[in-house]
Amino acid sequence: MKSLFEEEAFQEIQRRVGELNSDRKGLWGKMTVGQMVWHCQVPLKLAIKNKPTKKKGNLLIRLFFKKSLYNDSPWRKNLPTSPFARATEKKDFTVERYKLLDLIAQFHDLKDRESWNPHPLFGKLTHDQWGQMNYKHLDHHLKQFGV
Repeated sequence: MKSLFEEEAFQEIQRRVGELNSDRKGLWGKMTVGQMVWHCQVPLKLAIKNKPTKKKGNLLIRLFFKKSLYNDSPWRKNLPTSPFARATEKKDFTVERYKLLDLIAQFHDLKDRESWNPHPLFGKLTHDQWGQMNYKHLDHHLKQFGV
């Protein structure tokens, strides 16, 4: 499984985000490309801030979905989005893409971080799992928009 901490995967994601434009239409789902690049910022911000959380997540979600976060199997299309990460209003594609590229670089720079607080929904993740999960999330949505 690729990781956003790996230089090659980081460069690949940066290139693919750079290939997006404001006219791109999703191959599935309801998000616009502007909403998608905003949505993709949410898990990166969560990881970068690395704040302790009181939430432990849902045990069923951890048991049935957690492993799919960081394995090689693609996510299925039209998975439900957490309400806090759902874009409900129009987003400026150019502004949000710039923010996303910056957050991807900030996350990649954490490749040597040793201590990670638990994810609020999925609980304890290893360093490698954080890198793999964030790569896989970005890859999923970039494929959604054909890049």
